[in-house]
Parts: sequence; C-alpha cells; structure tokens
Amino acid sequence: MRPERLKDILERFQRGEASADEVLAQLEQAPFEDLGFARVDHHRAVRHGYPEVVYCPGKTADQVSEICARLSAQGDGLLATRADEEVRRRLAQEHPRIEINELAGTAYLPPDEPLEVKVRGAVLIVTAGTSDLPVAEEAAVSARAMGNPVRRLDDVGVAGIHRVLAGRDELRQAAVIIVVAGMEAALASVVGGLVPVPLIAVPTSVGYGASFGGLAALLGLLNSCAPGVTVVNIDNGFGAAAAATRINRLT
Repeated sequence: MRPERLKDILERFQRGEASADEVLAQLEQAPFEDLGFARVDHHRAVRHGYPEVVYCPGKTADQVSEICARLSAQGDGLLATRADEEVRRRLAQEHPRIEINELAGTAYLPPDEPLEVKVRGAVLIVTAGTSDLPVAEEAAVSARAMGNPVRRLDDVGVAGIHRVLAGRDELRQAAVIIVVAGMEAALASVVGGLVPVPLIAVPTSVGYGASFGGLAALLGLLNSCAPGVTVVNIDNGFGAAAAATRINRLT
C-alpha cells in the first residue's frame, strides 16, 4: 500500500466518508500476508515508496504467481525481476496489463493510479557496450517502476572515448547517473570525472576469462580514481535503480 493511498483512506475516515470497519478491511493484511512459503510485505510501499519487488530465481512458477497475485490485488502494481521464460509467460497470462521485458527478464505491472512522486530530475542510464544491455534494461525498468523519469545513453564505452564525450549534454542534464559496464569498467571513472551529480556504477559479468565473471570490473570500480563513485554488486541493475531512486526523490 503506497503512502498516498494510506493517507487517502485515513482522510476519508476523518471526514466521515468511510467507517472504521471499511478502513479496517483495507488494512487487515497489514503489515504482511503469510502465504506459508512467503510473507508478502504489503507495507513496503509505506516505508520505501514502492511495493515489494519479487526476485524470481529460486522460486517456483506457482510461488511467483501467488506472490504477484497478492501484490497486484493491492492496486499498487508489481515488479518481478530475473524472471525466466516460463514465469514471464505465466505472468503475462494472469495479468493482461503487465509489461514483459525479455531482455531484462522483468515483468512490470503499473499501479492502478499513476504515481505522484517528486524527484530532482531524470535518471540517466549509460552503457559501455551492447552486451551490457540486459543489466541496463533491468535498471531502466526498475527505475521507471519506482517513479523516475529514465533516459538512456548506450554503447559509449572507452574503446571509442569520443562517443561518451559526444553525450556530455545528456550527462550534465541528469539528476542521477547509472553507469553499466563490463570488461575493466573504466567508463564509470571517465563519466565520474565529467559530471558533479551522483553516479552509481554497475559492474557486469561481461568479459573474457580474466574478467572472472565481473570480479575484475567490480574491483576496478571499487578502486576508481573518480571520487564519489558508488558501486553496487555485479549485474545488479535493480540495486542501482533502488539507490538512484533514494537519491532522486525529494522528501
């Protein structure tokens, strides 16, 4: 339940437009709903501003389906990440309005009513190469689901430094930047040296053997010479979007 929705319920009760029983009926599942295999956190939106997000790996299709059904019943929409083909197909059948992103492996159901979120500006997602797009797509879907305007600057890796320099206007106009890069992930340091805004770097598992599944990129970013670069886990587009949202929201 989103904060604005909870506030509306309480204001209706205060004006005498809703009875105590009606209010109680809408709050009876607070703060969580026990499904036996999962405790669905319906108050996540009250605390964070967006509902609980469903991480699909390790869950059966039936479990994901049930969790998503309980979340969607609140009217606040839902976001499922790292969903395989079977899960995406099933969610598409069960929720006609859901938006499936096969590249990102996400399923996003917009809320019944548009989000009213005050933010500083757009979140710009920058990718080093086309191979980084799956992680960047996850970040983009997640950031939009959390109420951010999202812009993109793709395939501007340091192997062709003129490409990112040509996008300096886009970089300077962003409120928060997410840089998604594999190999040695040098792009985040380059961008971090060009802009004063918060920058979140996502190392990806893209690269040959010595990249060690993204570990080389992660270590490179943790040792970035550009001050103020924040680093999330390998391939964690969702985590970068969540961090960007906390920075971008005006509270």
